[in-house]
Amino acid sequence: MWFSAIKLAVSAGTHIFKKRQETKMAMADAQYMHAQKMARGEETYQGKLLEARENDYKDEIVLAILTLPIIILAWGVWSDDPAAMEKINIFFEHFAALPKWFTSLWILVCASIFGIKGTQIFRGGKK
Repeated sequence: MWFSAIKLAVSAGTHIFKKRQETKMAMADAQYMHAQKMARGEETYQGKLLEARENDYKDEIVLAILTLPIIILAWGVWSDDPAAMEKINIFFEHFAALPKWFTSLWILVCASIFGIKGTQIFRGGKK
């Protein structure tokens, strides 16, 4: 069972690495084609936004923050510590009691970081 899980994880990791390399190659080709068009005067430079996003770690930070409660919950379950689970239950009770405006604001901030129009979430997908 563990061997098949490890094999699956390695396979998934290999696939992800391969796709990242293909994406880098495609981006390099796109930058080259854009540079050629700029040299001919057909387009103006538009790559600054993309370059700024490549070195931006806020997406990973937000993802880590959003993943943290899941990790804490898993630790509490696997540790078999009743005191830890009691504290985790209290945490999630307080977390569930957060005001609607705060959770809505948090969803909008996270959505904007990942490039999703957050207002569509609350409109049911309508523009």
